Amino acid sequence: MPKIIRLVAIGSALATGAAVVALLPSANAAEEKTPAQIMRMCQRSEVLNGKQQSVRDFNGAFADGFESSNCDFVETKFETFNGPTEKASIDFPNCEDATEPAKVSVAWESEVSQGKGKQITVVQGASGGIFGALSGSWSVHKSSLNMTTESAKAGSRDTFDVPAGKVLHIEFTPKMQRMTGEWRVRIDANPGSFAVNPSPEKNFVLEDVVEGPSMLPGAAGAPGVVDGVAKPVFTDC
Repeated sequence: MPKIIRLVAIGSALATGAAVVALLPSANAAEEKTPAQIMRMCQRSEVLNGKQQSVRDFNGAFADGFESSNCDFVETKFETFNGPTEKASIDFPNCEDATEPAKVSVAWESEVSQGKGKQITVVQGASGGIFGALSGSWSVHKSSLNMTTESAKAGSRDTFDVPAGKVLHIEFTPKMQRMTGEWRVRIDANPGSFAVNPSPEKNFVLEDVVEGPSMLPGAAGAPGVVDGVAKPVFTDC
């Protein structure tokens, strides 16, 4: 049976992507790996999420070789939630002795960033690599933004009646998605040779959480926009 080394992030340090990783008591202390080391091994694996890689995929040289045999992201949970509400337009006042409602055309726009995960930022450089591998898992969910895209926008132009003595602005609350899972890295057993000692299979597991906006499909093949709720907010002059 292959020896399983399960890595567990300690406390709140996981959120920084630089957590210290502890091994279970059965593991050899010499094989301890940090999250950064595991993610580097994943990025530089021979097979990443089922795709055969070359060293060029992680900007490596031919002499660098691979650092692991296989790396897969295995999703364990998926959920949706509301993101932070933000002001998405300028103010439209109907003040200065106004006695009647004022009809205004309001253009508003909000940009929502793609989450990079708690571990991916440790090694991610280009738009491909780890993010490209994760896109396959991420995009199986309806209307998900491709993980290689850094941000997406929502916006519209609407007409409102602003009561006398009030100031109007638009607030937008994006709908977000969160995917929890594990990066599973394997180094195959080496039977050894005349000059190389044999070594057993090694397995490492590292938890990760990735967040990003939920998307509405675009019209006629156009890029989608961020799903969410926009509402007018009236305050006193």
